[in-house]
Amino acid sequence: MTTQDHRADLDHELIEAAARIARTRCRGENHTMAAAARSLDGRIITAVNAYHFTGGPCAELVVLGTAAAQGAYDLDTMVAVGDRERGVVPPCGRCRQVLRDYFPDLKVIVGAGGTLRSVPIADLLPEGYVWADHQLDTE
Repeated sequence: MTTQDHRADLDHELIEAAARIARTRCRGENHTMAAAARSLDGRIITAVNAYHFTGGPCAELVVLGTAAAQGAYDLDTMVAVGDRERGVVPPCGRCRQVLRDYFPDLKVIVGAGGTLRSVPIADLLPEGYVWADHQLDTE
């Protein structure tokens, strides 16, 4: 098995984990998206969004908190999947910014159907603001 084949298998496993959560846990208008992330040690962390008209957190952001609560601080790849069999959904602008700030080397699975691919988060936010570059040194 080539490295590329192995990567594709891992990505498929992550998509399936998110899709399973979307099918079994997303109910009604409060929870419409599921996300799954893989940590560098191979764990898969899943979560759903918490929709609220005031701007409740997206599933991708809930995954960040869930991962931290489980001691998974190094995420490698993430994907979001919509309920009602909507398939892979790319992260919104806010999530792109947060994901890039927390995990600048993160890969995100995007695309549809047979064109799914894993891309660096920086590719989804070109010319993006890098929060860490604008923090004052504390020394």
